[in-house]
Amino acid sequence: MPETVAVQPFSARIVERLSVGAASRRERVIHSLDGLEDPVHPESLATTGADLWQRLQEQVPDGLGVVDYLLGLDAGGILPTVSLSGAAHLPYKIAWKLHLPLDGAVRFSEPHAMRTDVFAYGITPGQRMVLVDDEITTGRTLADLTCRLREAGAVPLAAVCLVEDTTRGARDLLTGLGLPLVALTTIEGPA
Repeated sequence: MPETVAVQPFSARIVERLSVGAASRRERVIHSLDGLEDPVHPESLATTGADLWQRLQEQVPDGLGVVDYLLGLDAGGILPTVSLSGAAHLPYKIAWKLHLPLDGAVRFSEPHAMRTDVFAYGITPGQRMVLVDDEITTGRTLADLTCRLREAGAVPLAAVCLVEDTTRGARDLLTGLGLPLVALTTIEGPA
């Protein structure tokens, strides 16, 4: 008989990063799905995806309409993308920091990273997608991705994240681009 696991509520906090380069952020958001401190049970992944999907449906003012797929950002965005995909029964794609000879490449920037170039592939005009990442601080990465996708004729419908740092202006930046931001939780970053 499978073990019944009590799913803990989603949690997040900011910690100082040690041994960082000059171009990197000095802090990092860690959360209950990243597996850094505690093992993550599959039930937690499923519950988080269901919570994200519910919030997305409730918080997008005019509804999403047809969503062709979720577009997650590599590394941190993979787990929330997979969990949301399972809950919403939507396919997903992941944007990677790999420059490959694939069709429909859209290059965008993650300005705070060591390697700033990120690529989404198979992007075609008219595709409707929800952007997914684990954390949003300044919003500059998703803002650049949104602009590049629109230039390619794609339609980013909303951005979803596990954690929004409310002190860095991401929500205002994305709202200014007409991209609703839905967060599972919010925290305030360091002053």
